[in-house]
Order: sequence, then C-alpha cells, then structure tokens
Amino acid sequence: ILSFREVPVVEVLLMPRPGEPVLGVGESASVPGTAAIANAIFDATGVRFRNPPFTPEVVRAALNPLPAPPPAVVPMRAPPPPAADPQRRRKPLWALAGALAAGVVGLGLAMLGGRSAIAPVLASSAGLYSPQVLEQGRKLAALGNCVACHTAEGGVPNAGGRPLATPFGTVYSSNLTPDVATGLGAWSFSAFQRAMREGLSRDGQHLYPAFPYTAFSQTSDDDLLALYAHLMSQPAVASPVPQTALAFPFNIRPLMGLWNALYLQPGPVPVQPQQSAQWNRGAYLVNGLGHCSACHTPRDGRGGELARSAYLGGALVDGWEAPALGALNRSPVPWTEDALVQYLRQGHHADHGIAGGPMAPVVQALAQVDAADVRAMAHYLVALQPPAPAVDALALVAQAAAQAQLLPGPAQRLFNTACGACHHDGDGPPVLGLNQPLALNANLHSARPDNLLRTVIDGLQRPAFPHIGHMPAFGHALDDRQLVELAGWMRQRFAPQQPPWADLPAAVARVRSAVHD
Repeated sequence: ILSFREVPVVEVLLMPRPGEPVLGVGESASVPGTAAIANAIFDATGVRFRNPPFTPEVVRAALNPLPAPPPAVVPMRAPPPPAADPQRRRKPLWALAGALAAGVVGLGLAMLGGRSAIAPVLASSAGLYSPQVLEQGRKLAALGNCVACHTAEGGVPNAGGRPLATPFGTVYSSNLTPDVATGLGAWSFSAFQRAMREGLSRDGQHLYPAFPYTAFSQTSDDDLLALYAHLMSQPAVASPVPQTALAFPFNIRPLMGLWNALYLQPGPVPVQPQQSAQWNRGAYLVNGLGHCSACHTPRDGRGGELARSAYLGGALVDGWEAPALGALNRSPVPWTEDALVQYLRQGHHADHGIAGGPMAPVVQALAQVDAADVRAMAHYLVALQPPAPAVDALALVAQAAAQAQLLPGPAQRLFNTACGACHHDGDGPPVLGLNQPLALNANLHSARPDNLLRTVIDGLQRPAFPHIGHMPAFGHALDDRQLVELAGWMRQRFAPQQPPWADLPAAVARVRSAVHD
C-alpha cells in the first residue's frame, strides 16, 4: 500500500494521453481505481505501471531505487585540528578498493549507456502540493541559496547561465525554472531526486560537482519533495544556458563515475544518538542543503573535498578566503552561538566584522530561513570548536588603539586619508553604515591577507543589507606598492598579536589576478 504525505484535492478531468485511445464521454469518471492509480503514478513519474498490485517494491524497482542507508556511525570523540567531518567516517582500505571497483564498473556501464534516462513528465505538477509544502520548499531553497548560483548577472532568478569557475574550466549553472525545453519542466520527482542524490541528469548524463550533490545527497525524501514542489511552482522561463565544455579529459563526463566512487556518500547520514536533537539538526542542515563544506573545506587535486582530514578547515574560493569554521578558526574573539546566529541572519557582529564577498548573498538567503534552523546550524558549528578562554574584546580594541602612536609614516597617512573617516576605534560617529572595530575583524587576524586586500580593491558594493553600509573600491586609486604598505600597516596596527604577513607583493598580485578573472 502506498502512503501519501500530502493528499491533494483531485478533480475529475478528461485528459488524453499520447499514444493511447481517446477516452469517451464520461469514461474518466468510471475508470477503475487501479487504473486511476496507474495514471496518477504515470503523470508524476513518467513510468507506466500495467500489472497490479503496485506495491512499494514494484514502484521502487521501476524508479531506480536508492541504495540502502549506511550502518549507524560509531560514536566519535571530538577531532583534533585539523578537523574531520563528524558526519563522514574514514573508509577502510577494502571499502575504498570496493568503491574503486564499483567506479570502474560504473564507468564501463556509463560508456556503454548503462545509466538510462528517466522519462519526461508530460503534465505539469504545479498546483498538486499544499501551501505548507510549498512554503517549506521556499525556505529550503533559501537555505541552499539556489538562486545565487543559478542566476546569471542581471538575469531572471533561477534561470541559470551563471559561469562557475573551477580549476578544470568554467561550468554554467542550469535553468531551475519549470520550463519544459530549457529547465526542469519535463523532470519528474524521481529524476530530480536522482540528480540531487547521485549527480545524474534526467537524460542519464553525469553532472559536474560544481553542483554540490555530494552535500545534497544527505537531504531527506520529505525535504527533497518540498524543494521540488517549490521549484515546479515558480514561473517557467525559457532560458537556454551556455554549454559547459571543459578541456580534455575533464570533458568526458562518464569519468565522473570514478570520481563519485571516491567522494560521493549517497543517502542521508543517520543521526548520532549521543548528540542532542539540535546538534543533529544543525549537522543535517550544515552538511546537507546548506553545503557549507563546499566553500569552507579545502580540496585535493581532483576537486574532491578533504572532508576526512580538513573538514571546514578553510579554503580559497574565487579569490576570497572562506575561513575555517572549526578548530582552526582564527577569529580573535571565540565565536558564541548567539554571535554566530546574528552574523548568519544579519550579516555582521561587532566582535567579528561584516559578511562580505560571496558570504553576503548567503546571509541574505539565511534571513529567510526559520530562526530555529539557523540557531541549530550555529549550535553545531560552535560545538566543533575546542574550548577556548574568554577574550576581552574591549582590551583588544584598546591595545590596537595604542599602536597608532607607534606606527607613524606614509602608510599611516594613507590609512587616515582613505580609510580613517569611517574606520576608527569606536571614538567617532558612524559615517557610512556600521563602524565595526577593525581590531576584532577576523580578516586582519587571518593567516592570509586575501580578504583584506580583496575588500580594499573591490570595496563593499553589495552589502547583505543596506544598513551595513557601502564601501568604495580603491583598486584603481591605489597601486600595488601602496596596497602592500597599507595592508602591512593595518596588520601591525589592528592585529599586533599576529606576525606580519609574508610576501605581501605576491599576495597583491594573486588577488589582482582573481579580481580581473
């Protein structure tokens, strides 16, 4: 017996189906129950079931069933730095060998056309879902920030075409609107679910992991259904996207079968019973649709996340540093749950600075998510950090202010001229938005100067929210020598506890290159 979580109101309609006899007058109202169920399943999945009973086993077998969930994870102790993903276990050698063998078999099958296409849906599923499901799907789409990657510059939201730079070439995001020709309009839920869990398009082609299905695979069936319902309820936009064409051998999509064998963990991860419900909820959101690891975990030469050795250990993305979120976090003041909740929902906190660069749109999206879910994410992330002694934030600001008299010279005059009107030690009025103490800004305490340099060069053109304020770009006003002098002086002035940054000229050249790209 098939159970349905949401039962829609069914109106009797006369709907001819391609390739089948036309129904006579009144026939649609007298279709036997078994045939009606078969028609409903066909409309939802594109698969025609002709031999009842339609047991769960029969349906799953026809819809390419998901693999069995992995066994419960062994309770673990808090990992020492560098952190390891507590949701992922190190695979033993025999398991890795088996995965590679499966990948080889999968590669052979893929090259021979072994992954079949899923039949297109012939009728739109819009209007079949309750308002509660659609609202849940909207919040899940905000949590995953789908619109950020699937919207081209100046384009229609979720219509795709945004170029995503990778070390292997440029990948263009797909159209997520329900347009039949260029978007998801012909996708059944089973096709959508397979893409999210296995990284396979409806036509059976492998997707590239610029689409973070390695994280989305952990999403539950209920949440995937709600997200699918939300996307299918959006206005359809005909928007062909550029064809992704990577250089050889990365353009051979079947090779992704081997990559998946190494890095894909299909299916939701079981909860950890030794942890609280809030911790498990946060882990599910952070590691699933939130896909925080996609930016905040470094990757190896094959583009796979180093989740077992450097989970949330920080990485460079599009010329920005995504800072470490776990034990390696370099914030001068330890994060608290309340501080992280404010930062994630409002885009700033006095003890940590302002969300800029690629983090600004993430904050804009998280502001639409339930506060309880954002708090669960913060609870989980703060729990990854080791115990730390309390830090007097006001003492750090005072120590930085005392440095001003010790560092006179051209760099100080440059700072006072370009920056000092807005950035002071809290002893003056805010001019443009918030005046967050630079002595507490994590960018100035980081081991890398990239975020500071990128902010000075680009400015803050698109803050998460208007009240944060804008910052003009100084990339054209300051040459490389001035940037080196300014960054070095700011490090000494506002983070005197930290050593000077090494090889600032190379860092400036690296960031300039990323800005031009």
